[in-house]
Amino acid sequence: MGKIFGLTLIAVGLVCLGFGINAATSPTEEVVEAVSGRYTENTMIYIIGGIAMVVGGAGLLLMRSKK
Repeated sequence: MGKIFGLTLIAVGLVCLGFGINAATSPTEEVVEAVSGRYTENTMIYIIGGIAMVVGGAGLLLMRSKK
């Protein structure tokens, strides 16, 4: 069960990370970043959340493989 959950977390995390990176390169986002010096909150949530899910899923896979 943990292995399936870990793989699912990695897959969903990669999708969220892809959405975040895609949003960060959009023309609207580039204008906002040029004016304010940072990305919008939604873009940051996708990127940070995606990284956290990938790391968490990898951690679950590694923990399960030691048993």
